Amino acid sequence: MNTRNRFFILFTLAFICFSNAQKKELRLASKNLAKGDYELAKKSIESAEALFESMDGKQKSQLYFLKSKLYFRGGAAGPEETELSVSSFEKVSNISNPQEKEKYFYDLINHLINQGSKYVDKNDYSTATDYFYNAYRISKKDTIYLYYAASSSVNAKEYDKSLSMYNRLKDLGFTGKEKQFYAKNITTNKDELFDSKLLRDASVKAKTHSSPSQRITKSRYPEIIKNIALIYNQLGDSQKALESMREARLENPDDLNLILTEANVNYEMGNIEKFKTLLEYATKLDPENSELQYNLGVIASDANDFENAEKYYKRAIELNPDYVNAYINLAALILTKEQSIIEEMNNLGTSIADDIRYDDLRAERNKLYLQAIPFLESALNVDPSNYQAAKTLSNIFSAVGDSQNAKKYRDLADSLN
Repeated sequence: MNTRNRFFILFTLAFICFSNAQKKELRLASKNLAKGDYELAKKSIESAEALFESMDGKQKSQLYFLKSKLYFRGGAAGPEETELSVSSFEKVSNISNPQEKEKYFYDLINHLINQGSKYVDKNDYSTATDYFYNAYRISKKDTIYLYYAASSSVNAKEYDKSLSMYNRLKDLGFTGKEKQFYAKNITTNKDELFDSKLLRDASVKAKTHSSPSQRITKSRYPEIIKNIALIYNQLGDSQKALESMREARLENPDDLNLILTEANVNYEMGNIEKFKTLLEYATKLDPENSELQYNLGVIASDANDFENAEKYYKRAIELNPDYVNAYINLAALILTKEQSIIEEMNNLGTSIADDIRYDDLRAERNKLYLQAIPFLESALNVDPSNYQAAKTLSNIFSAVGDSQNAKKYRDLADSLN
């Protein structure tokens, strides 16, 4: 036997030994994982990893699959281990037992969704986002998981992250429409929603339900566009916020929250006329909304349209008798009229005619004060800790010569300051 043939035989034997060693470690890891012995499984996986470079594609895929199961620990994984489990599973392509992979995939997906939901219940929206997004990572066709992640990240106030996910949903044309399966409960005579068509049909067959039907849920696309607009606004990008809002309103022109948000962005940008137009449109859609009436009062007041401002504030109070700011603003509206009176009083001379005019103006000013008092007292009745109302009442009663009430409200204001 020549040297070349001997070398080839030795190389082949070495390759076979390597291959057998790889298979042995992978088999051992698989058996230990099946028994729940994660420490031994970890050692076998580490031994197999040392031979990683000599593995073929199927063996590498099998290794990643076993690593994913190791991190997953039968569903006992915490957030960090779950992240590692998903990262490993993403690299799994072709393994010798595809049925095992499919079963594990569903176990992993269910874990991610259930854990994400539990963190939502705990108001830990940031962690919930990670779980839902990981579900999307390993099942890209299920874009609803990306929607859950985006929604959770908004609640976590992680706006850059949620904006990225919402924009991806928009690009994907996500609607979130789903079929829902109903049947009428024979006992209650009410329609009930089932988790699946299979369960619904089984109940109908068992004669506990009748009249099977199905419905399509509303599209979530308008909500996505709206949230993109709201996030841009939250991030301070007013121009992009307005562009997104216009697009969102094409999808849902009578969405009250969207109209109000667009109105507020226009107000912040100094587009007062557009702000007013949008609010007036909103009041037509929801005439019983006290906040809308109050905001229209603010606009009218800023435009020195005191007659309409008073009308809007009073309408806000009529709709919501506990609207403290409406009471405060009504009092402030009345008191703004004293400025011109005070200016005239200060410019008067010392003649008898001026003295008479001064007394008339003082009486007119006191009349304004007396008109403002009931609104400030109403504000304090609703909110006894309102320092502004107490301090203003103290000043007013002092100005009209009511020392007893002046002291009463001064003491209250001091206790609140």
